[in-house]
Amino acid sequence: MSRRKNSPGTPTRAPALPDNALSHCLSEFIDWCGAQGLSARTLHQRQRATRRFILWCVERGLSKPAEITLPILERYQRHLYHYRKSDGAPLAFSSQYTELAPLKAYFKWLTRSRYTLYNAAAELELPKVIPKLARYVLSVADVEAILNAVDVRTLLGVRDRAVMEVLYSSAIRRMELITLAIFDVDTRGGSLLVRAGKGAKDRRVPLGERACAWLDRYVAEVRPELVTGRDPGNVFLTMHGDPLDSYTLGETVKRYIAKAGIQVQGACHLFRHACATHMLENGADTRFIQAMLGHSNLSSTQVYTHVALNKLKEIHTATHPAKAARTRPSATAPTAPIAIRAEADALLAALAAETDEGG
Repeated sequence: MSRRKNSPGTPTRAPALPDNALSHCLSEFIDWCGAQGLSARTLHQRQRATRRFILWCVERGLSKPAEITLPILERYQRHLYHYRKSDGAPLAFSSQYTELAPLKAYFKWLTRSRYTLYNAAAELELPKVIPKLARYVLSVADVEAILNAVDVRTLLGVRDRAVMEVLYSSAIRRMELITLAIFDVDTRGGSLLVRAGKGAKDRRVPLGERACAWLDRYVAEVRPELVTGRDPGNVFLTMHGDPLDSYTLGETVKRYIAKAGIQVQGACHLFRHACATHMLENGADTRFIQAMLGHSNLSSTQVYTHVALNKLKEIHTATHPAKAARTRPSATAPTAPIAIRAEADALLAALAAETDEGG
């Protein structure tokens, strides 16, 4: 099946939206979403998916919100199901879900704003996405090999070592590290503040001794050399004094993974997954890992439990393998009860299902 115009995954620049009611409503919808405090990523995702749907509608002579019915939405859903990418592969159910979920929000808003008499997407059933565990999880030895692949005799080497130490110790996301501000890091207390993480939520997470040591060295010896002109305030900077961007960060980490001789897809997210896995293997309670990761819930039946930072710090110190005086976990960890193992598997499945990390 050939690539279809305006379909998901098209690399070329999509045509401009036509001047019709659906397009005008989309602009108002995105403004409303922004006023509700949704993240820039969510706004972009909703706009992109709804835009593709509108272009699909235009090709079929549909231009007004009132013209869209549940059968039309289901027809679009079948279009996504049968669509084939350039390599002949179908869209994953997770990708289909990503394209359809914003439409549920869009049509709910259309009804709420009185542009339609009823919500055409109210009964649209989204594809069931079954979370899968990651294909490969870095072992403690893998992590150490990657960290030791850095030449810390250079300025950028010290920066890169500090970057990966922070990723592995705190399990923060790639974008959370990029936006991390210098005044949000407390190496003396061993913690850092993630502002407006996924879901626009703030959280404070522990930072281990070794990560603090490398971060202190970077801030004291390297960062002042990287600042050129006005200080942007971000912790990690490029050699030109600008905040790291997601592409540069991802490619940098990939380079060290390859240098360590580890053949695996991914980059920054591997450290996040490794941190959670290694702490769980060392006996950490899933609630504490959940709080560190910033997951609001693991499933519809599990409610998020707020955890005091000092207790979370205690668990982190006891279970994270990257300590100043210890780099490997205990060789004989007790076997967890079945219920606890199930919770741990659910947490890791939720972590593996995250899509905010491209590298």
